[in-house]
Amino acid sequence: MGLVKRNDKLSDLKKAVIVISSHVVRGSVGNRAAVFALEALGHQVWALQTVTLPWHPGHGPSTRIVPDVKQFDAVIEDLCNSPWLSEVGGIISGYLGDKDQAKSVAKLVHAVKCASPEALYLCDPVIGDLGGLYVPEHIALSIKSDLLPLADIITPNRFELSWLTGMDIQTNSDILSCIKTTDIQCVLATSAFSDKVEQTANLYFDGKNCFVAEHRSFAVPINGPGDLTSAILMSRLMGENDARTTLGLVTSSVYEILERTIHAGGNELILEQNISSLKTPNIPIKITKLPIGRI
Repeated sequence: MGLVKRNDKLSDLKKAVIVISSHVVRGSVGNRAAVFALEALGHQVWALQTVTLPWHPGHGPSTRIVPDVKQFDAVIEDLCNSPWLSEVGGIISGYLGDKDQAKSVAKLVHAVKCASPEALYLCDPVIGDLGGLYVPEHIALSIKSDLLPLADIITPNRFELSWLTGMDIQTNSDILSCIKTTDIQCVLATSAFSDKVEQTANLYFDGKNCFVAEHRSFAVPINGPGDLTSAILMSRLMGENDARTTLGLVTSSVYEILERTIHAGGNELILEQNISSLKTPNIPIKITKLPIGRI
């Protein structure tokens, strides 16, 4: 048997990503979705949970375990002092279980940026949806005050963007107006508007151009597409894709996995059987350019 040729150069590997979000025992939401997607796309992942649940609370009553604030911060301190911080090329923060976790996450973002100035920080402000806030307001405010100002990228849904900016959103131009008030150079807003009935869209602004990707909406609610979107977006941004290509890949991957999950009768994202959808999605997505000059 011949020897397998190895490449021992760590510099040839994709940069690691730190993911800080919720953990469920059953299901594919929070860290469970993000870690799987990032590893499938070739990244090492450092995962830290902000809360542990047996399943998504949308499935019914569930025990909620939030790490002690001091212990959570102690872990963050260890990570800040890690000799391996230069391996990290991206940080994602999602659902928080306590308002004080935001300051700890902010401290880690500063440490990673100091070790790797080119590292990207993606803040997924998981605070609510069109039904309103589903986290206590003080947690939402801590994300707004402590994390948003540090973000290179944010991935809010339409409600979250409206709440964070204090602006009403009725059109995609309104979404773009909200984005411009944040001074954040890269924003992917989910649940954007489509001109067609029973369709939804992702709106992506990269500081120079704005694109809208439309796809069919699903009557069956599946948890986790937001977490999955953030993870895939981070990986694609750490590559060398232009804005239109990035949006197309992210939207196609998530849409394809949602379609396959619903076709299979799943009530959680089915990721393990759809790795090809993460790497090389095949569903074509209609992408249009939104003139920035409209506003």
